[in-house]
Amino acid sequence: MGLPFQRERLRVFIDSPVFQRAVIAVIALNGLSLGLETSHELADRYATAFLVIDRAILAVFVVEIILRIAVHGKAFFRDPWNWFDLVIVGMALVPASESVSILRLFRFLRVLRLISVVPGMRRVVSALFAALPGLASAVVLLLLSLYTASVIGEQLFHEVAPRYFGDLGRSLFTMFTVLTVEGWPEVAEDVMTKEPLAWIFFATFIVITAFFVLNLLIGVIVSAMEAEVNAQRWKDDQELELQQHIAVMNEIRALNEKVDRLAAQLPALADAAARDRRSCDHQPSHGEAPQAEGGRTEGARTEGAQTKGAQAEADGRRQGE
Repeated sequence: MGLPFQRERLRVFIDSPVFQRAVIAVIALNGLSLGLETSHELADRYATAFLVIDRAILAVFVVEIILRIAVHGKAFFRDPWNWFDLVIVGMALVPASESVSILRLFRFLRVLRLISVVPGMRRVVSALFAALPGLASAVVLLLLSLYTASVIGEQLFHEVAPRYFGDLGRSLFTMFTVLTVEGWPEVAEDVMTKEPLAWIFFATFIVITAFFVLNLLIGVIVSAMEAEVNAQRWKDDQELELQQHIAVMNEIRALNEKVDRLAAQLPALADAAARDRRSCDHQPSHGEAPQAEGGRTEGARTEGAQTKGAQAEADGRRQGE
């Protein structure tokens, strides 16, 4: 009883908004310290302070991971985001030496833990991963359009503008620049000085790629975001309905217990009521005996008066005779 209770209390503490805000604050502090450490002057002047802050933040992350593993157990390793946090914190624990000095750079990745801690950012990244199948088709279509336009541009303008279309590599880079819709007028004007109709090629490529294909990519991402948000809302609704169902079932259970207690008390109450009725039936009511005695007295008086009247009448007859 004690260990599960303590684990439940620890789980509530770890999942509380206060603990989550504290972790976000530590991650933000880590990012700020790493940013300040890029200044060589500050890094040399406050090297000890930066080292202490880095070790303290790493200790906080390690303790957090240990607590989460202790609370969730095997379920901790079923969540990909927990693996993400575990890998980032684990890489920071690798001792820095000359052979693995590159691993020191991975401590800058600890700032990315903000993605796994903030639910909104986590939903965005999850939506991007969910959109990968649809994005793959759209990206292939975009690359195919870029490659086709580069080959056509190299064939048409390699002599007119060798700076931009001298070979396939330059042509690919030029058309990618046109795809971004940044600086493409300079490329088009340079080509159109010798080929006035070159604007048809550039305008067609921009309409197909920048307006259609890129918007298709955005549409796929937006659809994935909507699906992720709807899935999260459905999950929240299911949790809310489950909580309401549990509350209603608890109330029904409490009412059933009260009804059972009342039902258990009914035989005793019925026996007590029956005993009260029997005792009332066997005891005479007050005033009944005096009334009977008064009736007998009154009857005796009436009978004596009638006897006296008959004797007086008989005496009167005898006197008359």
